Amino acid sequence: MMPLLISGPAVEPLSLAEAKSWLKLDISDEDQVVQSLIVAARLAVEAATNRLLITQQWRVMIDAWPMERILPLPLAPVRSVVRVRILDANGVGVDAPSNLYSLDGNLDRARLVLGSPLPNPGQPVSGVWIDLTVGYGDASAVPEAFRLAMRQLIARWFGDRGDGEAVSAPMPGSVLALLAPYRLRRLA
Repeated sequence: MMPLLISGPAVEPLSLAEAKSWLKLDISDEDQVVQSLIVAARLAVEAATNRLLITQQWRVMIDAWPMERILPLPLAPVRSVVRVRILDANGVGVDAPSNLYSLDGNLDRARLVLGSPLPNPGQPVSGVWIDLTVGYGDASAVPEAFRLAMRQLIARWFGDRGDGEAVSAPMPGSVLALLAPYRLRRLA
């Protein structure tokens, strides 16, 4: 199973103004640096928790339908299934009828429940494409623990810009503690 980003988030969980306020910055000289740190902090929080914070579009590709008719999805939280496409032998995709599958949208472990019969893909590799909308929503829907973790990372990275001793731990303990209740282990 291979997830592929189709369309990333349109906004970040923290605005530039929120990050600058946390850093106590009044000037705009560092705006580009702070904006880069916001993106890096979101990516670090997403990697640490295996959750996507802001609404994004992803494609999950599988080779064939699972025998047990239940397909655990590797992304969280899944908001909706946009479409399921089955590739024929020529690589042409055909949409699967939506009445042949349903989303069990548990926030922690969403899965696609498959009806029967589903046509077999004609491609032996990545023959089924499942397009998903994933993420909590806009910035206001992101749990505050994630936003606070991002603020702490931004402050840490802003203060350590390579001009002194390097910070040894990639993720501070205080950030890990904030994220621990939300951390999902990857599915095999």
